[in-house]
Amino acid sequence: MTETVLDASALLAAINQEPGSGEVARAIDRASISAVNLAEVLSKLVDKGISPDEAWSGLVATEIKVVPFDAGMAHRVAALRPLTRAVGLSLGDRACLALGMATKATVLTADRAWKSLGLDLSIRVIR
Repeated sequence: MTETVLDASALLAAINQEPGSGEVARAIDRASISAVNLAEVLSKLVDKGISPDEAWSGLVATEIKVVPFDAGMAHRVAALRPLTRAVGLSLGDRACLALGMATKATVLTADRAWKSLGLDLSIRVIR
């Protein structure tokens, strides 16, 4: 089975049962997410009125592997900045891409702009 890295947008699509959620659901048993992207997802859920503890409990119960954001990942994220600035990718977006590059995993996102980056990385746009 190929490992998959989830962008916050992909996990939120699954949580909110938006278009593309089926593709995320099929990958969840082999998925990982950067701790940075997990923080994004938790923050969005809190913005919707879900308590931080409830949001945390719901996500911890999934099979998604949370990958710590360390100094090596910070370096990778910084290296992606010049390549992604023109399309406006955030730190979280770059954290996801960096994890995908480090693990050579397919990245799932809802952000179509990622396909235009020309990175040596498998990126699947879920909708």
